[in-house]
Amino acid sequence: MAMGGKAGEVFTEINVTPLTDVFLVLLVIMILVAPLVNQSVLKVEPPSTSSSAPQQPQKGPTLNVEVTAQNTIKMNGQTINPPDTLGVMKAIKAEQAKAGKQDIPLNLSSDGDALQKYVVTVMDAAAGSGIKQLRVLPIKAH
Repeated sequence: MAMGGKAGEVFTEINVTPLTDVFLVLLVIMILVAPLVNQSVLKVEPPSTSSSAPQQPQKGPTLNVEVTAQNTIKMNGQTINPPDTLGVMKAIKAEQAKAGKQDIPLNLSSDGDALQKYVVTVMDAAAGSGIKQLRVLPIKAH
């Protein structure tokens, strides 16, 4: 096989064509698999209580947040749009301003069929808004 160099020279160039082929195959695999990763659904099951003892009513303002099976977030009966961290955080800040204090207890309840990402969205917004008292209530019966 002729290399076009002088006799006795060492060939030191790297053939990058196979390396490029491998990278292109990996890129195609990632493009095909990436949409499937976002479609995974994780269900959340908040703890259920077995005691029937009545709970002490909390004094002062409280935030009652509900995540429904239709993946909507309701705070004190009002639907929050958009149901993302920023939207929930704005609603919490508005309630804090109305109450005149930052640390308002938040009661979080969800349906059994609600997506976990909306429950985590409420928890993240509560932490970002300075909420220190968060209570996850049992799953609501259908």
